Amino acid sequence: MSDKLIIFDTTLRDGEQSPGASMTREEKVRIAKILERMKVDIIEAGFPVASHGDFDAVKAVADCITESTVCALARALDKDIDRAGEALRGANSSRIHTFIATSPIHMEKKLRMTPDQVVDQAVAAVKRARRYTDNVEFSPEDAGRSELDYLCRIIEAVIDAGATTINIPDTVGYNIPYQFGQLLHDLLERIPNSDKAIFSVHCHNDLGLAVANSLSAVLNGARQVECTINGLGERAGNASLEEVVMAVRTRQDVFPCDTTLDTTQIVPASRLVAGITGFPVQPNKAIVGANAFAHESGIHQDGVLKHRETYEIMIAEDVGWSAQHIILGKHSGRSALKSRLKDLGIEFDSEESLNQAFARFKDLADKKHEIFDDDLQALVSQTTSADRDDYIKLISIKVCSETGEIPNASITLSVNDQEQSASAEGGGPVDASFKAIEKIIKSDAKLILYSVNNITSGTDAQGDVTVRLEKSDRIVNAQGADTDIVIASAKSYINALNKLIQPDERAHPQL
Repeated sequence: MSDKLIIFDTTLRDGEQSPGASMTREEKVRIAKILERMKVDIIEAGFPVASHGDFDAVKAVADCITESTVCALARALDKDIDRAGEALRGANSSRIHTFIATSPIHMEKKLRMTPDQVVDQAVAAVKRARRYTDNVEFSPEDAGRSELDYLCRIIEAVIDAGATTINIPDTVGYNIPYQFGQLLHDLLERIPNSDKAIFSVHCHNDLGLAVANSLSAVLNGARQVECTINGLGERAGNASLEEVVMAVRTRQDVFPCDTTLDTTQIVPASRLVAGITGFPVQPNKAIVGANAFAHESGIHQDGVLKHRETYEIMIAEDVGWSAQHIILGKHSGRSALKSRLKDLGIEFDSEESLNQAFARFKDLADKKHEIFDDDLQALVSQTTSADRDDYIKLISIKVCSETGEIPNASITLSVNDQEQSASAEGGGPVDASFKAIEKIIKSDAKLILYSVNNITSGTDAQGDVTVRLEKSDRIVNAQGADTDIVIASAKSYINALNKLIQPDERAHPQL
């Protein structure tokens, strides 16, 4: 019987470190619930000491997740570990993940500590974490550039101190598959007590090798992989959960292990994360991209029609793709909406939130004949946003754009519960709308990304607009959806401004 491969999802922690990908507490809970539905083993919910918001988000996830283990990250510092333990107090199953750098360059230039001091601090951190849980993970940061003898020494010490999982991070995406696999093999062979812990890997994608490095490590004895939905993460991202899971599942002739994930939840999770973060999935992305199971070539089409396995190594439905498109219409009732949303893994905490979602659904159904699952995901995101007491709210917008005339927009906003109006001209209706908003808010933020995608097909499809703003070295992403692109654009810009107003105190630890 094959071993179990543990899936450790860090979308809510490392994935959130993508510039502009910050998530609210409610958004983290929504993602955590679909990860639990997918049967992810461990959900790393955040870095509690970073800010009050991150602490509250980890606590909220810990309080609502019952099937998966909820993990919190902590540096090898007493205050970090105590804060993590406090955030996880309500968890049904908890883990503290503590780390300290072990590469020569990190110890000398960043920590300014001797190797002996680093070992002592790592051991003390693991022992302190054991006060809160017997499930403790330790990571030697930048292990991929650390000296092998020193890695063996510190890992042996933390296992003796009570660490139950040892994670080997390729923090800067520097390793190549053969080298990284050999590192795992050598560690397992040389560390006397390696059999008393599960060995894990956490690979970054700077050279496009995160998944390959992770799989090489699995072939050499690693039994946990840290990964994210859509490969989200700092810089070039992390190992992609869907690629790791389906590579192992598809190639059982090669891998002596498998996961226990419900892979039919992969595509819904991918769409939810893309919708919340504003990072769309490229069409040719493996497993979850729109073209992942599409065939244009006549030769390929002919082969698939004759026998699917001629060109398809996976079944689309196994990862959550479905032939079911039309979900609901304007004659559908509240119970039907609630039932379909539950099928999508979406449940509301209150009747008021469901009522708001139903009202928005009816408004959308009046504009759009066919309502798709992706429309419902966007609708729920808007409902969740509407629940927040935002500083800036859109009251009304009027735009005029005609041939030979300069486009102009008039907009009314509620700013701290006070209505203010402004008009502006621009190169187009969207440009004019943004300039009118800026006349009121005067944010001086720099627009560094404006992207429009259709949520579904058809001329009545909702437009999904992503806006990325930068101010004072801070970057935020936001989205807005509507059947009217100009209104969707205004919503997105206002959502981004609301994020900029909120304080951002988070630290960004590297693993």
